[in-house]
Amino acid sequence: MRRHHSGLMEQLLPHLKLSLDEPVSGLAGRRWLEVGFGGGEHLAHQAALHPDVSFIGAEPFVNGVAKLLALLEENAITNVRVHDGDARPLLEALPGESLERIYLLYPDPWPKTRHNKRRFVGQETLSQFHRVLKPGGLFLFASDIGDYVAWTRRHVEESGGFAEEGDPTQPFEDWIRTRYEAKARREGRGSSYLRFRRF
Repeated sequence: MRRHHSGLMEQLLPHLKLSLDEPVSGLAGRRWLEVGFGGGEHLAHQAALHPDVSFIGAEPFVNGVAKLLALLEENAITNVRVHDGDARPLLEALPGESLERIYLLYPDPWPKTRHNKRRFVGQETLSQFHRVLKPGGLFLFASDIGDYVAWTRRHVEESGGFAEEGDPTQPFEDWIRTRYEAKARREGRGSSYLRFRRF
């Protein structure tokens, strides 16, 4: 890790770190969550565009957290809080109907059949998504892996409580191409953008 990134982890992260004891303390009424934000490009982009929204980013990998902190510092973005760990404990801690939107963008596809159960999308996490989203809130999923897209549709249908809408070939509003999407294009893969509205 670069020296500057190490300094941000020591000095900036403690001020932005979200407490699981009071996960929405100090956050504005409108709240959006990004699960597994990678290098933070999309999260920082959305936060800059929507200063009236409180953003929560969950990411277990240190390098990703450090990259997000650098983007927040560079662009003077102040409406982001960070959970530097697995998103599941965060979902369990969040109050019911506390979020307007959840992004899950290019999650690890765990492509081998024996590893499919490790995929983030499953009945337990979808149940938590439904619990923490407000009625009418959105779960937004993007992937370049066709099997994971089909898996997600199937699991959402089985879980109930969501309706798919929109054109899955069209990126979400205010979209920015991340490094994961750029890699998919270089390797000749298209993407699907699934929109599920909670009812």
